[in-house]
Amino acid sequence: MVSKDAPLYTTNFLLLCASHTLFAASFTMILPELPAYLTSLGGEDYKGLIISLFTITAGASRPFSGKLTDTVGRIPVIFIGTIVCVICSLLYPFLTTVYGFLLLRFLHGFSTGFKPIASTAYTADIVPEQRRGEAMGILGISMNTGSSISPPIGSWIAGNWSMEVMFYASSAVALLSILILLMLKETLEDRQPFHPRLLLVTKDEVIAPEAIPMAILTGLIYLSFGAMLTIVPDQTVALGMSNKGIFFTSFTGCSLLSRLVAGTASDRLGRQPVLQLAVFMMIPSLIYMGMVDSSMHLMIASGCMGFATGMAAPAVFAWTIDAAGAQRRGVALGTTYIALEIGIGLGAVLSAWLYDNDASRFGITFFWLAGSTLFAFLYLSWYRLYAAKSSS
Repeated sequence: MVSKDAPLYTTNFLLLCASHTLFAASFTMILPELPAYLTSLGGEDYKGLIISLFTITAGASRPFSGKLTDTVGRIPVIFIGTIVCVICSLLYPFLTTVYGFLLLRFLHGFSTGFKPIASTAYTADIVPEQRRGEAMGILGISMNTGSSISPPIGSWIAGNWSMEVMFYASSAVALLSILILLMLKETLEDRQPFHPRLLLVTKDEVIAPEAIPMAILTGLIYLSFGAMLTIVPDQTVALGMSNKGIFFTSFTGCSLLSRLVAGTASDRLGRQPVLQLAVFMMIPSLIYMGMVDSSMHLMIASGCMGFATGMAAPAVFAWTIDAAGAQRRGVALGTTYIALEIGIGLGAVLSAWLYDNDASRFGITFFWLAGSTLFAFLYLSWYRLYAAKSSS
């Protein structure tokens, strides 16, 4: 247990945040260009799979990465996720068929299936408990910083050099993230050496009962994020924007701003009130996304969505850690992250289906997402009432 008087900004925490920034930059810098790249390979009808295949493997690997995080250690699992980023980005220029590309997207998902869980558990190990929400916010800021800076850079590299150079740059950034990790010290006590039997997971290691409410909310919240990753690059083209990555900067930049205060607010006011406000703010933001008719309005709308999402993320992950014991942090976080990947994947597939490569259907797609987010708000409202009655 870390002393409540211990500092938050230790060397280990800052190094982890730096690594997280570079990791996020690696896999997000290629995202704005992937729909056009897949189209150039003849796979226009498979745009929905760009995100959903990535999230399938990310979600499927969560039970294993969660268990390994709680047994083998935080650092080895962080390494595995980052190395996958290095290798997959290097291979994109060589597998130039539609099916080769989709295979790489499938394999690339293992990166986010491993590193975020272990990084979040590592953070919980080294920060004071009463500043846990703040720490989750700072870790999220690190990821958002990489996500906000890198997409326009990726588009700029692709436009001025080539897609191949962009992929190599992505791999190099992930490699730098690994080099920073070499300086971190393991925090898990009672580590076990790896054995294949550790890959056998039981039912409560796949779905942690204590994390189910957080998982339901996370899945519903991230439907809209999966949709944005899939169809907003086309929306930027329809609105005449030359750099598809700029809207990512607006989204993640505003998310960064909200995380500066949301994590601390959840420490003081509680996880659920902050979450409820964040989910409520997402509803008009999504309606706005469906009504935009200019690049300026798209930037404002995506910024509003980013601000609301940035409020929700640190609260929901701190809530998950609160509900789990120190030896179950990886498994509980795995459950919430599985829901995150399901939400992103379903959002990607359903939005691609609703949009159907028809610019006139952006509105109906985002209005549908606003409805699903309203359901998330109603669920959280019901849960808070139920929890209050149960405790009285």
